[in-house]
Amino acid sequence: MASKYIVLIGDGMSDWAVESLGGKTPLEAAFKPNMDFMAQNGATGMVQVVPVDMYPGSDVSNLSIIGYDPRELTGRSPLEAASIGVKLAPDDVAVRCNIVTIDGEDADSEMFDFSGGHITTSEATELLNALKDVAAEKGVSFYPGVSYRHLMVWPGGRDAMITTPPHDIHGKKITEYLPTGDGSELFLELMAISREIFPSHPINVRRRAEGKKEANSIWLWGQGKAPRFTSFQDKFGLSGAVVAAVDLIKGIGIYLGLDIIEVPGATGYIDTNFAGKAEYALKALETRDFVLIHVEAPDEAGHNGSAPDKVRSIERIDSEMLTPILERAKAGDLCILVLPDHPTPIKIRTHAQEPVPFVYYPAPPSMQGNTASRYTEAEARSTGLFVDSGTRLLGHLLSTL
Repeated sequence: MASKYIVLIGDGMSDWAVESLGGKTPLEAAFKPNMDFMAQNGATGMVQVVPVDMYPGSDVSNLSIIGYDPRELTGRSPLEAASIGVKLAPDDVAVRCNIVTIDGEDADSEMFDFSGGHITTSEATELLNALKDVAAEKGVSFYPGVSYRHLMVWPGGRDAMITTPPHDIHGKKITEYLPTGDGSELFLELMAISREIFPSHPINVRRRAEGKKEANSIWLWGQGKAPRFTSFQDKFGLSGAVVAAVDLIKGIGIYLGLDIIEVPGATGYIDTNFAGKAEYALKALETRDFVLIHVEAPDEAGHNGSAPDKVRSIERIDSEMLTPILERAKAGDLCILVLPDHPTPIKIRTHAQEPVPFVYYPAPPSMQGNTASRYTEAEARSTGLFVDSGTRLLGHLLSTL
């Protein structure tokens, strides 16, 4: 009997107690019978996905979950470059470029929305095109991605400056979080120029007239050069694929030699095609051994401080994705691992550096007897099962069949 494996990552799914949910976490508040079935009949516990000395970014955490040392990373932007088809030369520096909403002026400016009001891809592309002449003058190039997530490439650039993810500073004054260090002058100049050009652009004139947030600046961060990884096939002896909406996760897949499965309607937000992701993942298993499914919606809800959206995204993962996946697993030839890559607590609206709950179905041989009544943070802790490194998770999954 062929062995098949799925890792389903609900990005940022775990949380702290939320007052508006009656002191429950979103995982506790959500109706999720499939995840709870897995906890009751599989194995659940806690895992330290991100090394305690590293920032809990999604690049670090997701790479760790699929068995790779995150210290091999050079930065998240080269991964996103691969996803949108930008091939980096050895001395190219890739830089993440968010289109954001900044409120206020000068020292009083604050990060109002890291996603520019969830600007559409077509709108963002027009805004970036307005920087084309400036980019050429400065020796850089901008490449449109999806929604607010884009890319800048700096040939022969520097990558040792300190930058901050914009989703970490929602509602905070940006002054102390601006890029610093060697090469930061270019970042600061380009960001300042965008703040001069974007407000009067027809895109923002229209957005203001429609009562939408103004997308009035770029924010540059997450710089790095192209990494080198052993392919997933060579490392684990398995063929595989990735189902994801965000460029970062697709880029990880490309660098690891995994096939990228495009799903119509996959957006990386709560309106994503949950059912389609499950359908395409199961279809991919007909010709591959392993599929990584990444769902961004819970993380976006956490960054936006929306407990209802986070609960709803968890419920949709459970009902629309896990229903068909679990049905297949009960037939006996599929093993599943479900977990967040990190917490994104509603209270702080950014990533937290702490263990997260995981659940396997069926239970790996080494984890037999570690069941719980529900899949929640508290129930996972109560089993006493603790995995000290996210890189160990895949090995347990592969031992299941």
